[in-house]
Amino acid sequence: MASLDMTEILLETYRLADQIIESEEVSRYLQLKKQLREDAQVQALIREFQKKKERFEECQRFGHYHPDYHAAKEEAEALQRRMRKHPLIAAYLEAEAVLDQLLHQVSRTIAHSVSESIKVPANDPLDGNTSVKRCGFTF
Repeated sequence: MASLDMTEILLETYRLADQIIESEEVSRYLQLKKQLREDAQVQALIREFQKKKERFEECQRFGHYHPDYHAAKEEAEALQRRMRKHPLIAAYLEAEAVLDQLLHQVSRTIAHSVSESIKVPANDPLDGNTSVKRCGFTF
């Protein structure tokens, strides 16, 4: 069996990374991310959500016993639902999910080519292993 040339493996890794960077998925994701940063309405929604989230986190420190806990939670969740309906945010979240899936497939392909028993983490909110962080806040 030939020994592994780590230099060649790293070069192939960089080539793969370059291919991913040049992909349509990354291009769309970066385009939408730029649009999010430049859209005043979206930025106002994000700032408003961050304030609601901070308020809820403060209430959450005391749990259900805090007098404003339920109101703060509902306000944050309502704004989060409203944000997800915004066309630009919805498009960004979809592009992010597509890119995340691509990266997960690449990771899984590499890992499983070594052994099927290697676990590959994913940003699957249904999985329960990780939270998903988007637009600077966690969904």
